[in-house]
Amino acid sequence: MADESKGILGHLPPWPRNALNNSVIAMEQAYRQRKGLPMLTDADVEALKAGQPMSWEAGGAAPAPAAPASTSAAVATAPVATATPAAPAQTAPAVSGNGNISEEVAKWVAQGKKWSKSSIAAEQARRGRKGLSPLNDAEITALLGEPPEPTSATVPAAATTATAAPVSKPAAPAVAASAAASVARAGQSTRYVGTPAVGTSKAAAAGGVAAVGPEDSEINRTRRAMVWASVAAFLTAWFLAFFRFFLPRTLFEPATTFKIGYPEEFGLGVDTKFQQKYRIWVDRTPDRLFVIYARCTHLGCTPDWKPSENKFKCPCHGSGYDSEGINFEGPAPRPMDRAHVEIAPDGQILVDVAKLYQWPKGQPSQFSDDGAFLRT
Repeated sequence: MADESKGILGHLPPWPRNALNNSVIAMEQAYRQRKGLPMLTDADVEALKAGQPMSWEAGGAAPAPAAPASTSAAVATAPVATATPAAPAQTAPAVSGNGNISEEVAKWVAQGKKWSKSSIAAEQARRGRKGLSPLNDAEITALLGEPPEPTSATVPAAATTATAAPVSKPAAPAVAASAAASVARAGQSTRYVGTPAVGTSKAAAAGGVAAVGPEDSEINRTRRAMVWASVAAFLTAWFLAFFRFFLPRTLFEPATTFKIGYPEEFGLGVDTKFQQKYRIWVDRTPDRLFVIYARCTHLGCTPDWKPSENKFKCPCHGSGYDSEGINFEGPAPRPMDRAHVEIAPDGQILVDVAKLYQWPKGQPSQFSDDGAFLRT
């Protein structure tokens, strides 16, 4: 059966082999699931972690039953030969003054440096590559600086029981001790040891390895909410800007045609009450009424009416106009324009600044055209 490596072993190395970590076992389980091969049982997984042959491998199950199948004399002498290496090999090298914490780990703890979960995972991977025994729960707890768990007190008792077991079956105590150690290591330390490589999440699930994720604490939930809120705000702003691009950018201007009141409401002279709203002056003389558009003919500035001087004065470049808007000083080339005026059906004065009457320099004046003034 051992020759059919692809049908039974899959990608596992044949016996003899070193102890395998959870990542290799998880990838083997995923491979078997894809290929339709029989999955590794829990006993097979524990044997692979402990570096022992699986029960169905050639040479795996043979040594265990061989001892009880021998003669009674061999059985009587076997405990003397196996009991001596079994107990010291399991406990003496790994136990120090701190119970089940090795001397190397005790030295690290004495240095006062608190390890992180990532550092412990890296140390476990290094031990797996070097063929060393992995860190147990007590060592991991000590390196993390956490208080010891209540269950740690039961480990020495289990070890004492295993060493004090009857020697009539020499192979059973060693197998039980290794299985107990494997089960103990498969507890809390499983979260740090054998984390699957990138892209093997399905393999980890198939191998029974718990995935390591961020702690579901209040601060982590708050951080995730803030990140999602930022993403939503960015997408909303981008969405609005995208649709704003297709909307027309209309410039709303005031109406060019408007009413300013009845003719008898205006007295002789210049009325400036519509300068801010419509940019016009209403000018009434003894025989006519007209509207001057308040724009300097030099560069388009708005002149000021100076009642004390009876003139319009441009504050920008000094152009001067008389009370009827005729230029007489400064750089202004011609008089200010006059807006179209007429009497509306309700008797009010209707002004249209979209139609202006001008007096170009050296050309006939339009100030006497129909619509440029109203007779009073």
